[in-house]
Amino acid sequence: MLRATKVENGMVQGLPAADPRITSYKGIPFAAPPVGENRWRAPQPAEDWEGVLKAFEFAPISMQVRQEIDDNNIYTREWAVEPDIAMNEDCLYLNVWTPAKRTDEKLPVYVWYFGGGLQVGHTAEMEFDGERIARRGIVVVTINYRLNVFGFLSHPEITAEAPEAPANFGHLDQQAATRWVKRNIAAFGGDPDNMTIGGQSAGGGSVLSQLTSPLNEGLFQRAIIESGVMSIVYPGIGMPKFWRELAEAEQEGVQFFNYLGVSSLAEARKLDAVELRDKAVAYQGFWGTVEDQVFNVGNPFELFLQNKRWMVPVMFGHTSSEFFSAPNVESLEELGKMAADKFGEDADTFLQLCSGQANEIDQVKKNASISSIEYAIRIAVQANADTGANAPLYYYNFDAEIPGWDNPGTFHSVDLWFFFETLAKCWRPFVGKHYDLARQMSLYWVNFIRTGDPNGLDVTGEELPKWGACTPAAPYGMLFADRAEFSKEGPSELMKFLVQQYFKNRH
Repeated sequence: MLRATKVENGMVQGLPAADPRITSYKGIPFAAPPVGENRWRAPQPAEDWEGVLKAFEFAPISMQVRQEIDDNNIYTREWAVEPDIAMNEDCLYLNVWTPAKRTDEKLPVYVWYFGGGLQVGHTAEMEFDGERIARRGIVVVTINYRLNVFGFLSHPEITAEAPEAPANFGHLDQQAATRWVKRNIAAFGGDPDNMTIGGQSAGGGSVLSQLTSPLNEGLFQRAIIESGVMSIVYPGIGMPKFWRELAEAEQEGVQFFNYLGVSSLAEARKLDAVELRDKAVAYQGFWGTVEDQVFNVGNPFELFLQNKRWMVPVMFGHTSSEFFSAPNVESLEELGKMAADKFGEDADTFLQLCSGQANEIDQVKKNASISSIEYAIRIAVQANADTGANAPLYYYNFDAEIPGWDNPGTFHSVDLWFFFETLAKCWRPFVGKHYDLARQMSLYWVNFIRTGDPNGLDVTGEELPKWGACTPAAPYGMLFADRAEFSKEGPSELMKFLVQQYFKNRH
């Protein structure tokens, strides 16, 4: 097994994973510590080290709010099981799981960006264990990046100091880590010319940002976006704001410096990291993706629709019960006015589609409720065809029965246990059908990572259910429920109508 290898900064030693056929390397620096003068700068090159770096444990996580274990909070109950985990501003490290015995094996590579709204999250979360995917012949890399005010503050002084990298430091960390992987992954038996990036939630949104950044030519060959692309369905229904223009973000930075009581960037860089984190939490500012005209040149979703993206195969989807929205009205009369304002001459069609036999406003709103993620994906599929891009797009819907005393349904992020095939780490009483489904989902992932096509053989030697690309002519996707099944149900009539309206009213 490849227990030690040489990367650009020196020798690194790993450990056998739980399965000794896999070697895990944890806490490898891919950039210099982003502290002191490097706070709010693009990631700088890591320094060489003497001797052998023992990559035996995860590095400290990025600065963020400490998660309190709370049985009433499904997310802390599910994942934040180590409230005292080491945390440090010095956080730019990555982890590798490899099944390689030699450096010349040229195995496919998967680079993972975790989610958490760009505010929280880390690679040490137990669902992100890369061992199971590595057992299927993939070199898995999970990367850490700066979050919240440390990763996404903007300020006029920062822009003036480095106009070539004025913002989006968390995304630049992701990019720098992915570039490090491209330069070094051969040392772990990986193929630098066969790389897939993937992420979930804000990690999926980060994949979208990387897909549409003009700086990433040739960096990766495929992309997986889980629950990470959304579009507003109805007026008055806001989505979490993760993107805005640089000038606006800079002014937020000016106001934040005033709040901190500092008069310069130099002063702000001298603040203690814990103090800075806590004051940023109290300030409740916006810390997210910025259109800086360098890394990010516009709304990533709109850029995707305009083919201003790297033309690689994309797999994307959602769970069956996350991010639904309905018209924000209180009466049928209000609904009629909203429909008239938004849909004009097509308002009656909308009202017929969402009302059915119902005449109570709550039931009508329920009928009109739409998944904001499915809506965005349907729009992307249509644009992919209309613009002649025709890059392969694979769509999925996760609708498995999730056990537990809390009866959670398919809540946001629960599919991570399945794609990473890490069910055994979860407290939930998963049974055989769940493990079978996780195996199938992981295999589809692995096939896509390997070739850009999710189809292939199950471990039984039988063909997995055929998963066709999603197109307007065949608007279908894979349904992950009791088992994997390719669904030819297609979008609802209301969804079709809303997608048509999106393009009809687009300016």
